Amino acid sequence: MINFIICDDVQKYREMAERVIDSYMMKNKLEYKTHIFKDYDSKFMEIVESRLSFKVYILDIEAPTKSGIDIARIIRTKDVDSVLIFLTGHQELGQVVMKNDFLFLSFINKFDNCEQRLKNSIDKALQVFKVKSVVRFKDNGIVYAIPQNDILYITRDSVDRKCIIVTDYNEFKVGKSLSELEEKVNNNFVKTHRACLMNSKRILSFSKSQKQVIFDNGMISDLVSTRFDKELV
Repeated sequence: MINFIICDDVQKYREMAERVIDSYMMKNKLEYKTHIFKDYDSKFMEIVESRLSFKVYILDIEAPTKSGIDIARIIRTKDVDSVLIFLTGHQELGQVVMKNDFLFLSFINKFDNCEQRLKNSIDKALQVFKVKSVVRFKDNGIVYAIPQNDILYITRDSVDRKCIIVTDYNEFKVGKSLSELEEKVNNNFVKTHRACLMNSKRILSFSKSQKQVIFDNGMISDLVSTRFDKELV
């Protein structure tokens, strides 16, 4: 899922950014969510701290309580993979942004062909994400692009005859077989049960006696069988 995080203290620019995102993303049939803020408040910082996948920040430089430049600096101390787009009426601050080496994607002047430039920037952001390690497939008309590092495990639901992809932030129930998904994931995924693939890079500890795995986010799973537990020892 692509997560767009918009922060602007002017309503018309928040609405413009949301409109451009909706128009672009609906044509691409990609799953996405938009998070909208008026200021860099505590709720905004919760998003920064979260493990949401594929974050695209659209940041206003001048906000009521904090500067978008300061926020970009905070974001970059926590992750270098999110996309930063600056949307501002202060063109003169472009040099300040350049000097800070934020690895940003675009610096857009609100008064210079703003909507088209934002659309182009979103297109570039999606191209950036395509080269990252993701599980990509289409199911019931929805295109999924899930970062492999976000996946804890994949298991098969024998009742619904679907697979469940469990991540830090969501569970995706899809009409794909476990073998189909096994072909799409990298070598970090190991079979721990006839109906389960686990991301070995996310496993913090494994109890052979209890047949229990603890992931690095604290989640616990007992989808481990004696037949496959040697993969975890």
